[in-house]
Amino acid sequence: MANEQSVNQQNSEIVYGLYDKPPFGESLFAAVQHFLAIIVGIMTPPLIIGNALGFSGETTAYLISMSLFVSGVATFIQCKRFGPVGSGLLSIQGTSFAFLGTIIAIGFDLKGKGLDDNAVLATIFGVTFAASFVEMALSRFLPYLRKVITPLVSGIVVTLIGLSLIKVGISDLGGGVWLLNNKPEFFASPTNLGLGFTVLGIIVFLNRSKNRHLRMGAIVVGLVVGYAIAASMGLVKFEKLDSAPLFAAPIPFKFGMWGFDIGAFIPLAFLFLITAVETIGDLTATSMISKQPIEGEKYLKTMQRGVLGDGINSALASLFNSFPNTTFSQNNGVIQMTGVASRYVGFFIAALLVICGLVPWFATLFSIIPNSVLGGATILMFGTVAAAGIKIIASSTINRRGMMIIAISMGLGLGVAFVPEILSPFPKIIKSVFSSSITTGGLTAIICNAILPRTEATLAPVGDKPDVIDA
Repeated sequence: MANEQSVNQQNSEIVYGLYDKPPFGESLFAAVQHFLAIIVGIMTPPLIIGNALGFSGETTAYLISMSLFVSGVATFIQCKRFGPVGSGLLSIQGTSFAFLGTIIAIGFDLKGKGLDDNAVLATIFGVTFAASFVEMALSRFLPYLRKVITPLVSGIVVTLIGLSLIKVGISDLGGGVWLLNNKPEFFASPTNLGLGFTVLGIIVFLNRSKNRHLRMGAIVVGLVVGYAIAASMGLVKFEKLDSAPLFAAPIPFKFGMWGFDIGAFIPLAFLFLITAVETIGDLTATSMISKQPIEGEKYLKTMQRGVLGDGINSALASLFNSFPNTTFSQNNGVIQMTGVASRYVGFFIAALLVICGLVPWFATLFSIIPNSVLGGATILMFGTVAAAGIKIIASSTINRRGMMIIAISMGLGLGVAFVPEILSPFPKIIKSVFSSSITTGGLTAIICNAILPRTEATLAPVGDKPDVIDA
């Protein structure tokens, strides 16, 4: 017991460790904070896809419900771990943004071939199911990739994930992307910025409290206060609740038997390769925050199980009429800010997601949170993801070779995000894949780490420490 207390004192940032079981009330409270951090992110991809491809409101609503339902089941699999499937960490799954542009492009192509909405969806789900086996297969080869996918590479990917998400957070803080594109004169209005910074200030203030309950509840309290203020100002559209259906049943093959298209399979298979790297980065960050190893045999097995779970969960998503799943990095920010790393909390999160998927009214209640209120919380959480990536990079021994890998990866990864026109000479499918800073930067890090020569300790002047080999 004394030994356990000593460990807890050393890891004072963690209130509940990976294998701890917090009381029911605290577990539910922590789960709600994770839930609030991800629910809009889970619902947004199917909403964008449905709107872009012109699906009916009923079809789009069903896709959103199934995304929530599958995310709950997938989260339970990742947290619980079934044999070789699942990381066993507090790792939350949700609908992936990485596939968004490619799936929309595939949908337009299939519609151009004369397929109706049901056939388009059936083909997309069939192709994503087949492509998910690429990630499953890759998980088996991770032991042979340990010299390529190192903590340095994972740290670069996590940092790029956080930096790319910050754009989403700051856009929400100002009122949302739709407002920016359609009514820019109202974007970053005093009302929106006031709401966002109020939420941000509350979260920061409570997070620095010595009272662990206030710290654990910082995100929920901030969002609830912001929601209440926005509602009192008439900014919450409660009328959307009237049209929300009461129940959505998960029906496999609802849109018909699956089709297949080789032209759609190739880019999706490549994206599953990239999302595996992203998953490794996310899980590495979760391991580090949870005070678990980020190298060695135990770490490698955790990555294998997590990536395999990621692939299987995406196949499961296809079966239940949803789009590919992946680990959600923003939850690492929640873990850092609350100090709750217990995978037991993941079971509560999974239950909340499943309930919202089956009862869309609850999802609608959360989906009408004003963007500026949500942005006040996400700008901080996404920033902590980037900070976690930097911390992973710092855990590696960085020599001149490592500096070169970081420089090239960050330069190209952030470059395509800042100046997307650099990809204009390339075909549409190339642009849709490499427009992501995560894809470009992550691939660059892997390639550089594989081909740049590794040098032993470099000669240095007497009295100076030589550079050491990159881990």
